[in-house]
Amino acid sequence: MPDIRLWPTGRLLSTAARLVEHAWNEKLDDIGLTHAGVIALDVLAANGPMTQSSLAQIVRVQAQTIGKTLMRLEAHGYVYRQRSQSDRRSQVVSITVSGTSAREAARDLERSVLATAEVDTDMLRTELQAIVRGLAAREEESLPDAEPRDPGR
Repeated sequence: MPDIRLWPTGRLLSTAARLVEHAWNEKLDDIGLTHAGVIALDVLAANGPMTQSSLAQIVRVQAQTIGKTLMRLEAHGYVYRQRSQSDRRSQVVSITVSGTSAREAARDLERSVLATAEVDTDMLRTELQAIVRGLAAREEESLPDAEPRDPGR
């Protein structure tokens, strides 16, 4: 392995993110989830039922991408979709009781991934949140007349 002490911070951050996501996805596979699926479940748990397109917008992915994620979640019984009463072209997505349980299990698995790293995970989360907030705010400032986005999503 190259001397990582010489790596720029961005490379360290992106490499760490990929390694954590890969290790977490390996563990999540045992319960029928992916990192993307956990994100979708988190949004549904926090915001309640919503249209598939709204979910895609909040997660910041294309509708087709969220559709694939939802198909997998639905196959495992973690979400259900039904036609919107107000717009029959749209589907409303809801988290199920099994989805809530799977989401909680995913949190435990996430903690187990970082358990082998010699790092204060609470401090790491605080620092990462500061990075996300700071960079998201800078990005929003550069967009003319843009609607503010929630940097926590």
